[in-house]
Amino acid sequence: MTRAKSYQAPRGTVDILPEEQPYWRYVEQAAAAVSRRYGYRRIDTPAFEETGLFTRSVGEGTDIVDKEMYTFDDKGGKSLTLRPEGTASVCRAYIQHGMANLVQPVRLYYLASIFRYERPQAGRFREHHQFGCEAIGDADPALDAEVIDLAWRFYHDLGLRGLALHLNSIGCRQCRPAYLEALKAYYKKHVNELCPDCRVRLVSNPLRLLDCKQPSCQPLADAAPTGIGYLCEPCAGHFAALERHLGLLNIPYATNHRMVRGFDYYTRTVFEILPPDAGGQASLGGGGRYDDLIEALGGKPAPAIGFAAGIERIILNLKKAEVGVPALPALQVFIACLGEAARDEAVRLAARLRQSGTGVVTATGGKSLKAQLRQANSLGARFAVILGEDEVRAGTATLRDMAGASQKTVPLDELPRRLAD
Repeated sequence: MTRAKSYQAPRGTVDILPEEQPYWRYVEQAAAAVSRRYGYRRIDTPAFEETGLFTRSVGEGTDIVDKEMYTFDDKGGKSLTLRPEGTASVCRAYIQHGMANLVQPVRLYYLASIFRYERPQAGRFREHHQFGCEAIGDADPALDAEVIDLAWRFYHDLGLRGLALHLNSIGCRQCRPAYLEALKAYYKKHVNELCPDCRVRLVSNPLRLLDCKQPSCQPLADAAPTGIGYLCEPCAGHFAALERHLGLLNIPYATNHRMVRGFDYYTRTVFEILPPDAGGQASLGGGGRYDDLIEALGGKPAPAIGFAAGIERIILNLKKAEVGVPALPALQVFIACLGEAARDEAVRLAARLRQSGTGVVTATGGKSLKAQLRQANSLGARFAVILGEDEVRAGTATLRDMAGASQKTVPLDELPRRLAD
């Protein structure tokens, strides 16, 4: 007989096992709590969208569109793509559901799976999860500071310390062309020193040259012209106002002229937050302003800013920093039973206890009492309720405190009240 194939999770994906769940609930609850404090409401969008939404928003010539998207034709022949980032879907929802008619800015947050065909490594997966916030409908630099402050507070609430905020402005469609020309002129003098990808970027997307991770390209990027020197007056004023607001919030930052982020939709402000001793791939999260994206996707012009944080990478840093996270609520009651009549009573008792809000697991499989109590202990049950034929006849149960190993006889009718105390 041929042995059946043994399946594993696809490369670049992981199973989030019960032992890991406390970290996930800790991060997700912190994300929801900080979002509420800043007035952001939750939105959930589909895991896949029309492919054009992402090629239009993220931009052709980016690694995400050219190399990393999971794209397929559905049975109707329409090209769909698994969500490679969260902002475009939120913007599509903003337009589709007429949110421009709401009081602006519209503040939204999400917790979502993101899909990119990347080389798996620590904190980077082909399916990963993000917490993101988007504030749509206002160009005030105070809103940039609010989003950065929300992100900064989120990491602080989680217990992460020693973080660094890197900040830059990449201008707008009025002043950026002059900067791109300066970049191209600089890099054309060094074209033979560029990696193959950067030679393509020099023609298709010169801003991405600053974002190259190849060691051979680092010195060239470090010495490249800086975008801040090419900002138009409105963009320079916006950046100065943002710096002033960050000072009011006592958030330290460093200006990083190489930071351009990975999406073409960004305008003006871009930022990243990095942990101590960060490497080139170690950003905890980041974001920026995208004032032209809503219009580019068919909506009325609406300036906006947002950020996203990778949950897997956050958890990696929580463990590295030895941040303790709360345990999830333990199982309250395990019902051990011996004999057929006790089994039937256990079924009825478990139903009553669950209806009263008590968490219950009932023994199965005809194990010995000793084995059942071992199971109760391994499940972390606070109490064991022991039922045998004598207890069923008497209408009682033995209630054992698993921590103290003390036990007492309790009438069955009183168990829900006793366990609720």
